[in-house]
Amino acid sequence: MDGRDLVRSMKAVGSVRAALGLRTVRAVWRRRRDDAAGPLARGGERARVPGALREVEPAPGGGTLRFGRSELRIMVAVNGAVFWGWDGAEPEPSYALAGRCPEPDPRVVLEPDKDGGWRVVAERATVVVSRLGAIEVCTPGGVVLRRDQPPRWWEREGRAARWMQRAEVAADARFFGLGGRASGLRLRGGTYRLWNREAGHAFGPGDDPLYLTMPVQMVVSDAGTHLVFHDTSWDGTVTLREGVEGAGSGHDRPGACEVRMDGGPLRCWVVVGTPARVLLAWASLTGAPTPPPAWALGHHHARRGFGGEEEVRRVVAGYREHGLPLDAVHLGGEHLDEQRVFSVDQNRFPKLPVLAEELRRDGIRLVSAVDPAVRARPGDAVYDGGVAGDVFVRDVSGQFAEGVVGHGAAVFPDFTHARVRSWWGGLYAERLAQGFSGFWHDMNEPTAFAAFGESTLPRSARHALEGRGGDHREAHNVYGLCMAWAAHEGLRELAPRERPFVLSRSGWAGLQRYGGTSSGAVATGWPGLRASLSLVLGLGLCGVPFSGTDVGGFDGGASPELYLRWLQLGSYLPLFRTQAGPKAGRREPWEWPEVLEHARAVLVERRRLLPYFTTLAHMARRTGAPYACPVWWGAPEDRALRDCEDAFLLGDCLLVAPVLDPGVDRRTVRLPRGLWYDTATGRSYRGPGRVTVDAPLSRTPVFARAGAVLPVRGDAGLELEVWAPARGRSGGGLVVVDAGDGWEEPEIERYVTRRLGRRVVVEREGEDGVHEPSHPVRVRGLEEG
Repeated sequence: MDGRDLVRSMKAVGSVRAALGLRTVRAVWRRRRDDAAGPLARGGERARVPGALREVEPAPGGGTLRFGRSELRIMVAVNGAVFWGWDGAEPEPSYALAGRCPEPDPRVVLEPDKDGGWRVVAERATVVVSRLGAIEVCTPGGVVLRRDQPPRWWEREGRAARWMQRAEVAADARFFGLGGRASGLRLRGGTYRLWNREAGHAFGPGDDPLYLTMPVQMVVSDAGTHLVFHDTSWDGTVTLREGVEGAGSGHDRPGACEVRMDGGPLRCWVVVGTPARVLLAWASLTGAPTPPPAWALGHHHARRGFGGEEEVRRVVAGYREHGLPLDAVHLGGEHLDEQRVFSVDQNRFPKLPVLAEELRRDGIRLVSAVDPAVRARPGDAVYDGGVAGDVFVRDVSGQFAEGVVGHGAAVFPDFTHARVRSWWGGLYAERLAQGFSGFWHDMNEPTAFAAFGESTLPRSARHALEGRGGDHREAHNVYGLCMAWAAHEGLRELAPRERPFVLSRSGWAGLQRYGGTSSGAVATGWPGLRASLSLVLGLGLCGVPFSGTDVGGFDGGASPELYLRWLQLGSYLPLFRTQAGPKAGRREPWEWPEVLEHARAVLVERRRLLPYFTTLAHMARRTGAPYACPVWWGAPEDRALRDCEDAFLLGDCLLVAPVLDPGVDRRTVRLPRGLWYDTATGRSYRGPGRVTVDAPLSRTPVFARAGAVLPVRGDAGLELEVWAPARGRSGGGLVVVDAGDGWEEPEIERYVTRRLGRRVVVEREGEDGVHEPSHPVRVRGLEEG
């Protein structure tokens, strides 16, 4: 510890309770001591590159290319995804993949290329490997989408310690993804760290990294779209540089991407195609998104610091009194006994199961916060059971790796062990017995407070990693993913007839198999509002379609205008949750009387759209497509749409243009190609192009695609809101009617709309022919279209 560290530690001690502050300083000392004893030193490294190509061995789906100092395995799977791995890296084992790796495509051809290289020819992509190890990914027509230069390793004691790979993309390409990023949907030039992190404060656009990172990029250019996934969970960085067309002497400067990893295998998946085809293949690799239970698509209310049962009842009564729909209430650590996981504070919540049953009868579910930290105190049932079962992460000396959390010293289950996941999953029986219907995983990066430096476990802490053994450098980023895995599987066993509801603040590639995520503690303010939209859209492009923002922001006091605009945005996102931190005050809608009527309209409209959200949830399970997509989703070749970050598509039917700045009552919206209707006025607009529309405080601009079939909740049940096709055109849509919260596979209803003069014909298509619609139909837009 140097002088600057000592000053920082003293500031940390002074900023919190003295006892906790001293514990966090001691935690830093222990971590540095443990890490010094572990294999973390970087001395004595030697650089290495693949060398020249020597021989090639064909194999199903591709083959193995052996270079002077490395070998490259290439395989194209039957779903069109391209895998390559250096130094003997294979697709498995991987926390990202769902089940086993897909079979190789037997139609793939490995053949010689010019200048001593080879190429792998598949239906959806061609991969060209040079004699020195550069890899080009091309469209079937031969246009280069990506060129990865030969990688470089830095070895220590004969093993690769870390690696780096640089790639070039087209000058017009735009980068998206990398998990939850607050800086914007489109990732500008800069360095992005791949290390899940609790920011320590409410975050804004300048904070990076955040709770959920993953090495998944979607790259969109004129020539095509591709997704690239570097499958290693180690700490690393991705440095991006956008290209420039006509740079310098008139030549294009290509875009660039440099990936650096502190360890792990150098293996990569690339998927080429339209955005929809790319995410379909990605879902087949990493798992279909699990649909949330129907109630979870409604409005959730959360607030740090519920005082007890009576306060919960008071809040619920307030929603009822003001005619505001409510579907779930989230309880944070305040309902726990001294914040001990899987416990209840009997003083504040003496009859929690009774409260849960009362709320359930009114259609409201209780959701419990669950942290991974287990209080390190003998006598605690979870701690004692974990000690007996040897489930906790250990340090380099073989002792339990302790960390400091809000309730003091804690230990952490090693979720990278199947036996530990099974044990933890069984603990949710206590939560179900208390009446909880859903679970919100918090602090699961994992977070362990430190006076300075990283607030997590020592990097030298030992993990099982499915029997391979390793340390926290490899396990850190998948810790939240494995915790969600444990909960999801445990709940499926404990309540097999109900779909689990698991929100995980942290995670990694494949999280969608087990649930969704929330934005975390976003800062209250207009920049936080804008960052919230970026996070949700970026996560959707990484294969996690169910996410949302903490409406209103976590800290500070939101103005009535900001609160309402945030509520309007949140109501069109998959997870719709109002949330407030302990210093933010009350966030119930009636706390702002001047906007209460508008807030009521927002909540009522969300409830009206629940059948549409249900359809989007089940279609995401089948296709991997996010509920909320960038406006370029259907037209990635449109450069103007690629740069649009202030609007989004909600499924195939709606375009939402939220107000993200103060004092705005009109805004400009960029529309994709086709005819679009302003749902408030019925006026039609033709895209592509920009239109300026009214955006009064009472509503956010929403457009419906001409010909769309929108399932909504009407007075008598489900209705079809059909927006008239343009003259001489047709349209249609899909409707999924979810009968409940179980696992029955619901039927997909397919509708076609046609315009005949002043009349719109709506028909349901089935395997046995064309039928009348199964639900009442209401046509809109005839007067304009």
